[in-house]
Amino acid sequence: MGFTTLGLSAAVLEAVKESGYTTPTPIQTQAIPIIMAGSDVIGASQTGTGKTAAFALPLLSKIEKLEKPQILVLEPTRELAHQVAEAFEHYGKHTGLKVALLYGGVGLGPQIDQLTAGADIVVATPGRLVDLFFRGAMRFGALKTLILDEVDRMLDMGFLPQVRKIVNLCPWEGRQTLFFSATMPPAIQTFAQWCLVEPISIEIARRSIPTTVTHAFYPVAMDQRDELLLGLLKETDYHSVMIFTRTRKEADQLCSLIKTTGQSKVAAMHSDISQVDRMKALAGFKAGTYEILVATDVAARGIDISGVSHVINYRVPENAEDYVHRIGRTGRAEAEGDAFTILTADELDYAKSVEIFIEQPIPRRKLDNFSYTYTALLDDSPRKQTRRKKTGGGKKRR
Repeated sequence: MGFTTLGLSAAVLEAVKESGYTTPTPIQTQAIPIIMAGSDVIGASQTGTGKTAAFALPLLSKIEKLEKPQILVLEPTRELAHQVAEAFEHYGKHTGLKVALLYGGVGLGPQIDQLTAGADIVVATPGRLVDLFFRGAMRFGALKTLILDEVDRMLDMGFLPQVRKIVNLCPWEGRQTLFFSATMPPAIQTFAQWCLVEPISIEIARRSIPTTVTHAFYPVAMDQRDELLLGLLKETDYHSVMIFTRTRKEADQLCSLIKTTGQSKVAAMHSDISQVDRMKALAGFKAGTYEILVATDVAARGIDISGVSHVINYRVPENAEDYVHRIGRTGRAEAEGDAFTILTADELDYAKSVEIFIEQPIPRRKLDNFSYTYTALLDDSPRKQTRRKKTGGGKKRR
């Protein structure tokens, strides 16, 4: 099945063709006809499967130019909002529709100007959107479609009261609501029942790890965690690496630690860094200016970064779902990738939760040429040589 069979407009199909896409992904194949028909949707899809295009393409095909907000997309983070706005601009470049991008951490003036100029599509984070409403800059009267993206992440970040306020501001009569969430805890189930009408559910391989990704736990004594991280970087032939930490402080500390080894192409990304510097770090990593990005889970969800060869979890994620999201940063678009998770004795329960969630055991490995301090975790861990860095001239795997 190709995109031409899904009922999309000629202008949108032209943008898809120019992008080089010929075959829709499974979530696009399922979601586009349902969204075109006007039904509410509850969608769950593994990261990197084309979810944004699954709702952007049909919505751009349906609306007419009014220069009033008709589509509202709520995102939990500035980075996701920026990426989704870019997708709408890209796929809608032949439609004449205008996109406004609203998020905090930057000045209000340019965002008010975007709304005043007549935006058909608004992509926003909840706090900034509410602020602009109370300032009289954002109005919801012409809204036809509301997209709530990464709802479980919004719940984790404490945005649910603001999101409820925004939903109440939107017209209820005739509104189409699209709801995307990786997990459905009770609070989100109740919220979905309140704001959606007879939704159709779509779920695409939510718990699976991409088949192109090789992943393993690397057990180590607690006081050797930093040493093992540096060992993995030294012994691995990487093209680009994302290192995930639990806290912002850890991200900064690891960034400084890695720089002490002579690796200068490393940047940190977390919510304590200014929006300008976060976007600079992300853009630099995408462009290859930085080979290593040390980040909190602000970079785990949805952000599209191609060519990431390796992911390293500095600690086992406390939430099993986050393991899947983090690992999904590599092995995208059928490319190969490797994921290493450093495991210490205090994280065994988290490790077990991950294995239960993905319904498969995760191999334990040792790093060759590493001087381990004994821990019982090593007893069942076979040695496995990682891909060494090439000394020169070799082509790095991408």
